[in-house]
Amino acid sequence: MIFFRSLFFNMFLYSGIALVSIAAVPFLFLKEKYMLFLGRFLSHYVVWILKIVLNTRTEFKGLDNLTKHERFFVASAHQSMFETFALQTVINGPVFILKKELLKIPFFGWGLKKIGAIEIVRNTTTKENLNFFDRVKKSIEESNRPLLIFPQGTRVKHKDRVPFKKGVGKIYETLKMSCIPVGLNSGKVWPKNSFNKYPGKITISFLDPIQPGLEKGKFIEKLEAEIYKEIDLIG
Repeated sequence: MIFFRSLFFNMFLYSGIALVSIAAVPFLFLKEKYMLFLGRFLSHYVVWILKIVLNTRTEFKGLDNLTKHERFFVASAHQSMFETFALQTVINGPVFILKKELLKIPFFGWGLKKIGAIEIVRNTTTKENLNFFDRVKKSIEESNRPLLIFPQGTRVKHKDRVPFKKGVGKIYETLKMSCIPVGLNSGKVWPKNSFNKYPGKITISFLDPIQPGLEKGKFIEKLEAEIYKEIDLIG
């Protein structure tokens, strides 16, 4: 039963992504707000099919933390593809940092580039990476949209406790704004590199903002401790 539910879910998921990506082509010539709207529509669609096909509902906690500061960035745990969609349903037009390769995907990558996604080449020193933090700051200041980052650097299993990337501390230091940590348990339903998806409940918790002004090493320690503590509490 799990296999067939997962099969149907994956069919709906990837066909939906493909159709929306193709439908987005005319939006490439309009203002970015229209592409952001389409991205939010796709995100709601993913949350909806997860509920309909897999009987998995999504619970958001601490949404009031998103209203405590006018300017902030979000640092979320990363266990599956799910949160890249789900977080867009409650965060207004987030700016993503992502692998440069994703921008090369026809249609889908064009849409990401249109909404101002910031590319990075992993584990290497390139011309683009040398001014990466300046580009992040400039993008956030010009767009007036919140940055969304995944400080673990990649998707990890639900029980894994990998150290956060040092770059998140540099982002915090550069932006000089509050950071909202996010703990979640999406990996229990949508495991990393697994075809099968499972019924249940995904909880996404927005925690109290971490104020600017900490030394970047202390910030990383606090962010990591708070996110992993929340994941343990969610279960």
